[in-house]
Amino acid sequence: MQRGKAPPSRRAEIQHLYQTYSSGQTILPACALLRFLHKEQNELTANEEKADSLIDRYEIEETARESRSMTFEGFLRYMESKDCCVFDQAHTSVYTSMDQPLTHYFISSSHNTYLTGDQIVGKSHLDAYVSALRKGCRCLEVDCWDGPDMEPVVYHGYTLTTKILFKDVITTVEQHAFEVSAYPVILSLENHCSKEQQEVMAKYLVSILGEKLLRAPLDHLTTGDLPSPNDLKYKILIKNKKLKPHINTEGPSCTETEESVDEGEEEDEDEEDEDLQTKAKFWSSKKLKIKVIAEALSDLVVYTKSVKFISFSHSKDNQNYCENTSMAEKKARKLAKDSAAAFAQHNQRFLSRIYPAGSRTSSSNYNPQEFWSVGSQLVALNFQSLGMPMDLNDGRFQDNGGCGYVLKPPVLMSSQESFDPSLKPTHLLLKVFSGSNLPISRSGKALDSFVTVEVYGTSSDSNRKHTHTVKNNSLSPYWDSDMNFSISVPELCLLRFCVREQTGLLSSEFVGQYTLPFTSLKKGYRWVPLRSRDGCSMDPASLFLFVWYS
Repeated sequence: MQRGKAPPSRRAEIQHLYQTYSSGQTILPACALLRFLHKEQNELTANEEKADSLIDRYEIEETARESRSMTFEGFLRYMESKDCCVFDQAHTSVYTSMDQPLTHYFISSSHNTYLTGDQIVGKSHLDAYVSALRKGCRCLEVDCWDGPDMEPVVYHGYTLTTKILFKDVITTVEQHAFEVSAYPVILSLENHCSKEQQEVMAKYLVSILGEKLLRAPLDHLTTGDLPSPNDLKYKILIKNKKLKPHINTEGPSCTETEESVDEGEEEDEDEEDEDLQTKAKFWSSKKLKIKVIAEALSDLVVYTKSVKFISFSHSKDNQNYCENTSMAEKKARKLAKDSAAAFAQHNQRFLSRIYPAGSRTSSSNYNPQEFWSVGSQLVALNFQSLGMPMDLNDGRFQDNGGCGYVLKPPVLMSSQESFDPSLKPTHLLLKVFSGSNLPISRSGKALDSFVTVEVYGTSSDSNRKHTHTVKNNSLSPYWDSDMNFSISVPELCLLRFCVREQTGLLSSEFVGQYTLPFTSLKKGYRWVPLRSRDGCSMDPASLFLFVWYS
């Protein structure tokens, strides 16, 4: 299709729509606008009042306003507004129930939160905690080690990563925990400290966090055994090992565990650092010692008590509702592959945390979708590492107002052994029309660009398609490309739109992307706001497309 130099080709697409619904007239009456909302945008609840409100919001020409009509310029302003964003604007606020037990939610979770770089010589910095919290992260990791002068420090053990003070980390968390979300923060302690310095840790947690620290079980829960995000608003929970009570006359309870723990069984610690610790033991010729948990620290663990995962059957028979397990990605991946239904049912009752393999010394990430697909709540990623996994995390957790808690879909909470294959798949149609205001290439020239659309879901739903390449056009590349996807479990899926620059016959470079849950996808003519590699808005760079599914 032939386009002028400016404005962008999106304008021509929108002009065609306008002329269709205005029957070639110079104004679009409210009744025709309403017809467009119903037929094209699938805004089925829209009424005359809605059409009038859009005219009031986007039309500035007085004569058109008085006649309850829209000029083309008003219609264009509407089509390029957030009302026509591909992401459902109702989902920019908390809209799901926040009264379910914690196990019913995906919870935004960070691994080695203190690091700003790799796991060998990277810097530890308080800003990393601030950044994670401002992204809506609700589960932070704190690796605690004995420091000089009885001051516990935080760093990646057995490495050259820099050290920061535990008390400064806790002060930072206290200051920023609830800046963007009122819902609870879990501090996942990877505790390597002596009993004496654990007591110092406990003192800091109590004195610095004050009333924000959850120190005892709640009297009244909304539902179930575990509290809900609403029950725990503005509270900080400690995740750590816990001692047995001195006297137990009431049978199994949340306070039972081993009085001491062999470090080799610390699932949060030693599986993760296995390679590094093997080397460290060789270098220092030290033997692992029995670690004792300080009572003062143990007392601060209420609903998030760390225990070792043995098997799903063992957990079913022995694990308490307030006990949670952690496992490295390799073990979790094998369980997800061999026993997906059992894993999903385990995660209906208990919190499980997944973390990147210790071999990922560059702080790279795995694809979190493979563990969300079996209902794991705390799928921890290296927030400092940019790329597809963090794009998926950002996409998943921009849902529900960016509060860091997203209700798991019913398919993961059902008692069925597996996803029902008899369910009719959802057919998704995407027409990728054009781009607008894309950046120029690093060489200073206009881009040779194409768009990939990636579906991340169950293994059978995961898919990727792409447009052809449009050469030498950053302002208004026009692809006009149709894509069809068949999706069995749409409520688990994420869609990632990625613009890439063709740099060679088989090579391309990242330009911008946008990721969102399928359940937040709006039908109709929509624009996609592109984000840079670090997740920042690239406004006004965007895509224009048509979305339909049934």
